[in-house]
Amino acid sequence: MANDTSQASHPSRTVRAEAPLAVVVATTLAFLAFGKGWLADLSNPLWLGLMFTWLFTVILWAALKVVHHADCLAVKLGEPYGTLILTLSVISIEVLMIAALMLSGSNNPTMARDTMFAVVMIVLNGMVGLTLVLGALRHHEQTYNLQGANAYLSVIIPLALLTLLLPDLTISTSTPSLTGFQSAFLIVICIALYGTFLAIQTLRHRGYFTDPASQEENGPSSERAEHGALVSHSVPFHALLLLAYLVPVVLLAKKLAVPIDYGIEVLRLPAALGGFIVAALVLTPEAVGAVKAALADRLQRAVNIFLGSVMATIGLTVPAVLAISLATGKTVELGLQDTDPLMLAVTLMVAMVTFSATRTNLLQGVVHLTLFLAYLMLIFAP
Repeated sequence: MANDTSQASHPSRTVRAEAPLAVVVATTLAFLAFGKGWLADLSNPLWLGLMFTWLFTVILWAALKVVHHADCLAVKLGEPYGTLILTLSVISIEVLMIAALMLSGSNNPTMARDTMFAVVMIVLNGMVGLTLVLGALRHHEQTYNLQGANAYLSVIIPLALLTLLLPDLTISTSTPSLTGFQSAFLIVICIALYGTFLAIQTLRHRGYFTDPASQEENGPSSERAEHGALVSHSVPFHALLLLAYLVPVVLLAKKLAVPIDYGIEVLRLPAALGGFIVAALVLTPEAVGAVKAALADRLQRAVNIFLGSVMATIGLTVPAVLAISLATGKTVELGLQDTDPLMLAVTLMVAMVTFSATRTNLLQGVVHLTLFLAYLMLIFAP
């Protein structure tokens, strides 16, 4: 407690730490005032690059600050609430960016599918592989709560198959999309599964999602060791600043959608690249958190971050996207095509093998990274 008081007694340090908020707010106001003119003509490659880089950098900076304040809330509230706050904050950014891309420019029926598939590939292969490799290089083997990982996978697998593969097999439409009734059914199923999981995670079986070793230690000290030397203030302070960084991201998301949409439609870049950019942007903060946790030998927090991210992406993004589709009449194609179903099946099988024992090692991380590189290759050489 004394440590918190001493840290909070330096207002100048707090002001310096939150200086990015001024840049984020200034950028938001500038694009709200002049963005329509700035983004009207993107035919100049230098101007297109400037607009994309500016928006991408500021949104990423704000997202990283969202992670910081979510981490501070995790220290205050304990797990799994801290990770849950982080996941929901990041997923809200993703949903709003997808919605902005759906509602701006011409209809891109595969944007939601490409983004969700990119999230699955980036998280279950890229993030999992990177954290396991870095954790193994520093700590050789790492442990986590097997019951929690199995709970995540028991929800992720049916959600992934129902949302990304089932539309390929239905015969109600001529495209890999769903009818209104099927969409409504899927919305209910996703929300029901995710809601049931949240009840298990936060009420009935919280112990599944905490490090077994930390349960034997005193809670507050283990939480602080897990999150490092954070400058912690009150819960309302971090909650308000989390929202303060999150709102500009929401407002800038639609602006970033314009250069992304331009690149796909006019420059004829791979359609899947748009989904990858959105997914990479919103997942970078979570990737940083997962890597830090693995290096600190707190693999359980990393597991909560990346598996929780995949589950929340499917469980919350799909209902939101389908609801927008039903409300606007815009077609959404969720069914994967070409090599993507195979990549999804292999990824889920490897994840089941990786999280079938309580210890992880270097080999498992390398296997996941190999699948991630294969995914990147197929974006440009489908």
